[in-house]
Formats: sequence, C-alpha cells, structure tokens
Amino acid sequence: MAKVLIGMSGGVDSAVAAWLLKQQGHEVIGVTLRTWESDEGTESRCCEIDDARRVAMRLGIPYYPLNSLRAFKEDVTDPFIREYLAGRTPNPCIRCNRYVKWERMLYFMKVLQADFIATGHYAGVIQMPNGRYTVQTAVHAEKDQTYMLYRLTQEQLARTLMPLSGYSKEEVRAMAHKFDLAVAEKPDSQELCFVPTGTYGDFIRGQVPDKIPGEGDFVDETGKVLGRHRGILHYTVGQRRGLGIAAGERIFVTEIRPEENQVVLGPDESLYREEIRCTDLNFLSIPHPEPGTAFPCQVKIRYHHPAVPAEVTVLRDEAVIRFVSPVRAPAPGQSAVFYDPQQCVIGGGVILAT
Repeated sequence: MAKVLIGMSGGVDSAVAAWLLKQQGHEVIGVTLRTWESDEGTESRCCEIDDARRVAMRLGIPYYPLNSLRAFKEDVTDPFIREYLAGRTPNPCIRCNRYVKWERMLYFMKVLQADFIATGHYAGVIQMPNGRYTVQTAVHAEKDQTYMLYRLTQEQLARTLMPLSGYSKEEVRAMAHKFDLAVAEKPDSQELCFVPTGTYGDFIRGQVPDKIPGEGDFVDETGKVLGRHRGILHYTVGQRRGLGIAAGERIFVTEIRPEENQVVLGPDESLYREEIRCTDLNFLSIPHPEPGTAFPCQVKIRYHHPAVPAEVTVLRDEAVIRFVSPVRAPAPGQSAVFYDPQQCVIGGGVILAT
C-alpha cells in the first residue's frame, strides 16, 4: 500500500476520496492549500480548513493546512484580472489546477516522503499504451471534470490518484452519510472560490481600481453605435442579460474590442463559428504533434458544453479547429479541449479571438 497525500477542500468529494483511500489500505495524509482569503478573513470554498480538519479527525488521519496564498495570487488571480481587462473570459480553475494545486501538492508530497497525491475530482487517470498519462471522462458524465484538468503535466499525472472516477454524486453523498462525515450534505460551490459574493467586475474593481476601463460604445457589426456600456469587464461573448439596451430584438454580445473599448452586439446567428484557433497548447495522451499534423476528435469549448466532432490541425504555435457543425459562442480566453473516442483527453488550448 502507498503513502498518499490528499487535497481536502472541506467538501464532500475530497472527504469521501480520503475515506476510500484509507479503506483501500493506504497511509493517508490530508492537506488543505490556503489559496485565498477576503479582506475580512473569509476563506475560499476551496480551502475551508475547519471542515477539512474535522473530516481528517473523523478519519483518524494526519492533517496539515498549507499556505499557498502567494502562488494563487501570482498564478491565478493576477492573470484572471489581466485577461478580463483585455476583453477575454479566462477559466482560473484550469490555471489553479496546473500551477497551484498540483505543483504545491507534489512539492509537499516529496517533503513528506509520500508516493502519490490524490484529489476528489470526478475523472480517471490512465496510462496509455504509448506510456503517456492522461485523464478519462468519469463514469457518470454529468459530474465529469476532465475539462478542468487538461493542462496537467505528465509528471503530475504519473503521481496522481482520483478515487471518485467510478462514482456518481449521489453515491458519494451516500458514502459520506454511511461513514458519518459532517460534510455529507454540504452544497457544491457554484461560483469562483475567490468571488463568493458580487460579480467578477466587483472583484476586479476592488483589486485594481485604478485600471478599470470606463464606459464605451455598444456597436453593431457594421460599427453603428447602439448605446453605451458600463465597461468591457462586465461582458462576455454570448451574453444576453444585463446589457441594459433595448434593440427591438434578441441581441447578444458577439465580440469585445478592448482597443476601441467597444462591445459588439448582434443576433444569435452571429455567434456561430465553423472554425476557431487556440494557443498555449498542452497535450496529454500524445506527444506534442509536429506542425501540419491533423487529427479528428471531439472538442469541448467550455466546461458545460458537450463534446462535438471536429478536426484539429496543429500549427507552429497554435491549432486550428474545424467543426463538423458550427458551435455557438466560443469565447476568447476559454479553453478548447480535445477528446478521443474512449473519452480520454488528447490535449487542448486557449481560444483566441474568433
């Protein structure tokens, strides 16, 4: 049996994952990465230390809270702010997994002389016939979290266990009740851990009040001015609600132009794209392909978007994705993740302006 360092957020998923590892006979050590706290001292939903400590006590395992505030600021919240100010829609959880959670846990795994790290993600870690590691869609796809994990490295995945890949959320809560874990009915977090109240715009304004872009023009696709917007950080591609403009028809944000401080509005049909580009590529199940390589796959353009058929062509610094049928509202800053027929992640990248 192995010595396993498990990340414990204070939620039900990581609690049950820790219990399962202990039931399997592993020597389990619980850790919580303190990633963020508000000016009032409130912790994020990803590092609720009191709940995690109570679970560890119930399981009878050692437990350590570990300070990761600086790493989280440098690798997650600062890039999040920069991306929004540039008119893009970032996914900070993907960066956090790669650059904070896994990096810090691997470091402490070595310090504590453990063999593996583990998490409560709904995904499976598998080794491909070519020897490379990747993540595979959870058995119960409604909770699958592989989209958030595509940026992990081979070193990180080779040392990772994910005990929940074969369970549904209902089964996890039932196991939490069976073992009398206090977090059995704790609700899932629905928002970003560092924006527990208010909006993204409120958070950014509080962090960098001197850099907030002011009001600008709503324009249509011909450049005609339709009205005034509150600032580009309040909008994302595909948005319809909260525009504060009457156009006589259903209109959506179709583009954000930070250089001109403009938000482009148009009809729903203007949101569809047959082709997009992405950069900052990372590959899991295969080595980084040579420029010019093309392969068919299924592609997700956001976390809750179903994977759809496409062909990916890898260029020197980016990839071109051509969809069999147009996809709606690919947002610059979000990620496109590629899957094979066995629902394993091939790789992915960050969507560029379309």
